[in-house]
Amino acid sequence: MQRRALSELLAWKAMEGRSPLLLEGSRQVGKSYLLEEVFGKGHYDNVVRVNLQNATPQLKELFEGSIEPRRIIANLELLYDTKIHPSQTLLIFDEIQDVPRALTSLKYFSEEAPEYHLAAAGSLLGVFLQQQSAFPVGKVHSVKLEPMDFEEFCWANGRRDIIESLRQDSSNRLFDELLLDLFRQYSVVGGMPQVVKSWIRHHDTEHMKSLQQNILNDYIRDFSKYTTELQATRIRQVFETLPSHFAKSRGKFVFGAVKTGARAREFELAIEWLVHAGLIRRVWRVQTGEKIPLKSYIDQTAFKLYFLDCGLLRQLADVPPAVVMDTSAVFSEMGGLFAEQFVLQQLHSRQAYYWTGASTAEIEFITQEKALVVPIEVKSGNNVKSKSLRSFRDKYRPQLAIRFSLKGLELNNGLLNIPLYHSFLFEDLLASTLSTQE
Repeated sequence: MQRRALSELLAWKAMEGRSPLLLEGSRQVGKSYLLEEVFGKGHYDNVVRVNLQNATPQLKELFEGSIEPRRIIANLELLYDTKIHPSQTLLIFDEIQDVPRALTSLKYFSEEAPEYHLAAAGSLLGVFLQQQSAFPVGKVHSVKLEPMDFEEFCWANGRRDIIESLRQDSSNRLFDELLLDLFRQYSVVGGMPQVVKSWIRHHDTEHMKSLQQNILNDYIRDFSKYTTELQATRIRQVFETLPSHFAKSRGKFVFGAVKTGARAREFELAIEWLVHAGLIRRVWRVQTGEKIPLKSYIDQTAFKLYFLDCGLLRQLADVPPAVVMDTSAVFSEMGGLFAEQFVLQQLHSRQAYYWTGASTAEIEFITQEKALVVPIEVKSGNNVKSKSLRSFRDKYRPQLAIRFSLKGLELNNGLLNIPLYHSFLFEDLLASTLSTQE
């Protein structure tokens, strides 16, 4: 399956004086497969993958001594009975967070042996890096791998030609029904590569659910493996109550929903852990809809939490796949949870906030495009009437507003409606629309 991040890896390979590559991302998003099977075997003569998870005594001893690069290379050549050529071999340190000295060694590879093509990957690097002061700042080239977005899901389903066609002519309605079906499937399956691969091959709902539950169980086991017993309990409490926050009005995270009488100080560290582990995304409320930079106007007391993947969220919330496939039913029952989750996943490269106004007015997401503030409203169906967006536009007069819904692509009086199943066109449509307004 093709991943967009491959282009970043190829650009790194072509760099002069490259630093070691650090591929970050949550567990099961496909880091090892992308590095070894796609990038390594597809673009190098040889791949040496050093798995540091449950490392053997020999491997641990290797990094306990001197971490001078040429000593490490010489010993790895003996351990793996292979030649590690500076430019023809991709050397991979996988699950590098389990051997901290291996992470420290990246600094020395950058300074003393930049000719070697060394890539490292880890599932909980965000957590680890918050706890370590010896991280080689400025000595690694970081790339973040997310779950597959909707465009990559379409690629995996053999529809790359349709995506490219729509990039040439976004007004083409010929593929709407096909893409709507794929959108509904993606809302159930999500973007975890193992789950996507199984779904495409077998279309077996029960097997899909089993794979998703296994991934969730792996996350829960990590809580205990990398934290104290008390911290693990609180992290799990936050994790398992995520779906309930979206069933409530305006979706704001309320600590009391995790545990009756709970206070912020009890669960702040648990939330931070989940954020740094990449399992949740925190979206802060902003107090303005016209001033930039938006991050200077966040309300530190109000935020929403979203999950890393809509398919895993569906499994965590125990929502039957058939209900999600019936778009009108699921979105009316859960207040747009899956529509919001879907849209935020497609905006993973952007910093997003949300806004609330008088009464019940709320804009799901607000982002910044250069010097402009762009509100993004999310509607789950064809009913797009909205007092909230009208209230925001009346108050702040944004140059452009975006609405995701199931209605067709349309620009009307500064409001651009993008079909949910055309979400992959967001950046292109945003740029082209703003350019025509100049």
